[in-house]
Amino acid sequence: MQLQSPTSLEVKIGQMLLVGFEGLTAPDYVLEWLRAGRIGGVILFARNVESPEQVAALTGSIHAAATYGAIVSIDQEGGTVARLREGFTQSPGAMALASARDGEALTEEVSAVLARELRALGIGWDYAPSVDLTYTAANPSVGTRSFGSDAETVARLATAAVRGFQREGVAACVKHFPGLGDTPIDTHMAMAVVDTPVEHLLQHDLVPYRATIDAGVASVMITHVIYSALDQEYAATLSPVVVHKLLREALGYDGVVTTDCLEMRAISDHYPPRESAVLSALGGMDAILFSHTRAWQEQAYDGLLEAARSGRLPLDVIDTANRRMLAFKQAYAGPPGDLHLIRATEHLRVMRAAARAGTTLLQAGTVLPLTDKDSVGVVEFASILESGIVENGGVTGFARLLKQRLPDARVLTLMSTDDPSAAEALAGQVDTLVLAVRNAHLIPEQLASAQRVMARAQRTALVCLRNPFDVTALPGADAVLCTCGDAEPSLEAAVAALLGDYVPEGALPVEVAGV
Repeated sequence: MQLQSPTSLEVKIGQMLLVGFEGLTAPDYVLEWLRAGRIGGVILFARNVESPEQVAALTGSIHAAATYGAIVSIDQEGGTVARLREGFTQSPGAMALASARDGEALTEEVSAVLARELRALGIGWDYAPSVDLTYTAANPSVGTRSFGSDAETVARLATAAVRGFQREGVAACVKHFPGLGDTPIDTHMAMAVVDTPVEHLLQHDLVPYRATIDAGVASVMITHVIYSALDQEYAATLSPVVVHKLLREALGYDGVVTTDCLEMRAISDHYPPRESAVLSALGGMDAILFSHTRAWQEQAYDGLLEAARSGRLPLDVIDTANRRMLAFKQAYAGPPGDLHLIRATEHLRVMRAAARAGTTLLQAGTVLPLTDKDSVGVVEFASILESGIVENGGVTGFARLLKQRLPDARVLTLMSTDDPSAAEALAGQVDTLVLAVRNAHLIPEQLASAQRVMARAQRTALVCLRNPFDVTALPGADAVLCTCGDAEPSLEAAVAALLGDYVPEGALPVEVAGV
């Protein structure tokens, strides 16, 4: 794709900005910004998604409006982090793929399927894979998004993901540089300060970055964390030391570097949009992301333009970023294509096979396989995405799938903060309890309720639908199954394993205490 090169300062500044918005169609102001060159692309969220046809119409309007081309981006890691769910091919996440015996081949194949569908939808940039190492069960941000705790394994699987995405024409983005695994705080909520020595980063966290850079990864996302051994003042997103010295010079990377969203509180609690945008550009960012608020997006643009006109933001910094973004868009931007690819039979087969391969049976006991000879109760702690179903008295995904196979099973779904009394009663009335939890070790209310429910059960099959660390927090189950994610194929794989359709052969890529 040949795109028009920007010449005016106003357009050059715009090409460095990506924005998000509300709604299933692009607002008039976003389309006008694209026509004027005031933004270089957009990011889509679940709030922008209804169906494949709607997404294709949305991205088609964005590409048609963009005088200088537009890159459409999304967080579609697979597993827990996915904006495209119902009506699209869903995939197991990183930790599930790393649990599979043939994880490298499956990771490449799964990533290629995701990319094929993204391109069909007119989306050319996926903020995936996450290459953060797992250091601790207490990390609130990484969890099943990680390929595990071993740097070489993460590097190998991340490189496979990059190959899969980019061979199908979607830019991969490794994140969160220089590593989020040892961070105790969710940067959506606050700034974290990490004192990891540089030598440790080089020997561990940066190993996957070296490997994916060597493999030609198209982009790198920088995290909102202060690494005091590198820069005691600025978060990595705003730090010339982290970007220029470490990423550009030490690792030799010359591709696109992007911020995470600058509306996250780790940044927005400390800097207004005008200043965070300028600092990130001075720090070495090619793409500057404001995902939500129009007023902040306007302030960011105005701040960058003012800094450029005053000389605070040098023209050569702007031109270098524009060079990279233009080449990036020429390689990966494009309109929607064949929607028949969405949920193609082969795509679904790949994901189902990968989900089964990534399911781990830690303990079978005498409970499995489940049969209709014994009375079975199912208690599922639902995902926040399904809170509306719970509020309306409905049955959520895992419990619904299991009841389809065991019609006589008694099922109950609840949120972490709900009164567990009904679940306790159910547990005491059945021969076998299937207890499905989601990150109970991080959610005190869920953990307390799950413990109460388990205490009433005769026999328990514990199903960990998110982090496997729930196993340690909930000891005493007769059978233990870990899916490392709760996307559609992983839920299907869990039900199939419980009923004996196959014997899971996965092995967790992290150490779980007590296992």
